[in-house]
Amino acid sequence: MDAADSLDERNRFRHAFWHTTIQTVGNDSRDTGRAVHANHCTVFIGSVLSRAVRQALARAPGFNVAGVFVRARDGAVFLSGTVHSADQIRQAEQIARTVPGVLVVSNKLTLWHGGNG
Repeated sequence: MDAADSLDERNRFRHAFWHTTIQTVGNDSRDTGRAVHANHCTVFIGSVLSRAVRQALARAPGFNVAGVFVRARDGAVFLSGTVHSADQIRQAEQIARTVPGVLVVSNKLTLWHGGNG
């Protein structure tokens, strides 16, 4: 797949994302107006995508999202902070990838060792 094919795939995904999720976003008054139309696709502002990923993490059974920071830009999600197990590092990335609008995940989560040292 070359760069042009990859861009076309992203645009198709964003178009599908628009049609499946804009009602949910539009019903939340805090998110009104956060969708930006460009070249027949919709890109959501990073704060909307960050919030969606954080909410997905918070809904995962047994996952403590308290030490996790989520940033997003143009479909790229950046996870940082600490979690209590290596399994949660992998779980966070897997969950983030399932959120509509996420194109790539950079996982910089580390293990929390406790204490001050």
